[in-house]
Amino acid sequence: MSTGSPLDPQTSLIAIMVMLSAADSDMTDQELFAIGEVVRTLPIFRGFNEDGLVHATDHAATIIDETDSLDDAVAVARAGLPDHLCETGYALACEIAAADGAVAEEEVRALEIIRFGLGLDRLTAAAIERCVRARHQTL
Repeated sequence: MSTGSPLDPQTSLIAIMVMLSAADSDMTDQELFAIGEVVRTLPIFRGFNEDGLVHATDHAATIIDETDSLDDAVAVARAGLPDHLCETGYALACEIAAADGAVAEEEVRALEIIRFGLGLDRLTAAAIERCVRARHQTL
């Protein structure tokens, strides 16, 4: 499948998570585990064959490699998402950023690019970020 072919919504969401994880050039085990956990547990992935996760993550990596920038890679993923799933895509990117307990500067920049590419306003993004931060609090 070339980057010119539209992705299905589930693969687009996985691609967004992989893009965020790869943003700092260090896809941690925690981030990869979090992607798998999201696919196994969230309603948006009901009916998604978990065996297809490896293929979807490989495809996302190919998109990143074949596009000129993260902006272009996000545009490919965005093309496969219906409008009502853009907030979901951003929320999943935030979940992956928070998965390893530290958000690197490159990940912050990647979140900005993803937010812009998905067409989310700053207030909506801030609300999503705050929810994710609340979910990942520790004692």
